[in-house]
Amino acid sequence: MNSLKFALLALAMNIVILPSKADNYLVIASDDIEWGLLNPLRGDASPRAADLWGDRTKDMATGMLVKFEKGFSSPPHIHNTSYRGIVIEGLMHNDDPAAEKMWLPAGSFWTQPAGANHITAAEGKDNLIYLEIDSGPYLVLSAEKSFDNGERPVNVDVRNLVWLNNKDIKWLPESTIEIAYLWGKPHMNHGSFVKLPAGYKGKIENKYELKVVVVQGKAFHQWNNEQTKTALSPGSFFSSKLEGEHNISAETEVVLYINSIGRYNIE
Repeated sequence: MNSLKFALLALAMNIVILPSKADNYLVIASDDIEWGLLNPLRGDASPRAADLWGDRTKDMATGMLVKFEKGFSSPPHIHNTSYRGIVIEGLMHNDDPAAEKMWLPAGSFWTQPAGANHITAAEGKDNLIYLEIDSGPYLVLSAEKSFDNGERPVNVDVRNLVWLNNKDIKWLPESTIEIAYLWGKPHMNHGSFVKLPAGYKGKIENKYELKVVVVQGKAFHQWNNEQTKTALSPGSFFSSKLEGEHNISAETEVVLYINSIGRYNIE
């Protein structure tokens, strides 16, 4: 029986088809990331990019890593879609072409509205960011095509983040675990930083879809009760589509960026 006939039969019989185990969760170590060009039209001058989830060339939400060489500075340009950016390594500037450079260090967060004219520059020896869009494809267009979509950019230096612990969030198990909310609403789709102390051994539980990027530190990841453990470092990624447990053992202080549908739980 082919897959289409099986799916139709299952629908008729009211059978719920769950994703395969391989589809339930995903872990990508930083050493296994496959890099390409962010803007192929610029050739070797283009930053390098790698999709962690989604596909930036299609009409879908996507999360990607982007590498910039020291001294990189783009020409003024716009994007057709808004994005969120997180600095994982180096120093990044993203602003109006006439603005003075405001270098955002690792752990910083910014947003770029669709249609807004801007430049992006990098100053660190090595520069790595995580870039996230809610719809695609992700395109780079000339500044002459700029438009105002009503949004305004946000630039949050890591030193200006507001960290909350169990004095502020009652469900956090201990005061050494901290959360900084970045966008959205905690009971809905939202993004946040989670800071875990060195030596932490616990789990992040989710009932719905969860996507996590390692921003800082080193740890090991284990899904539910499976034996496989994956070493995590900045730029690593793990996700799950169904309810489950991401077991984390932190060797150093770890900062995670979490894109969650609904609230997650930390134990």
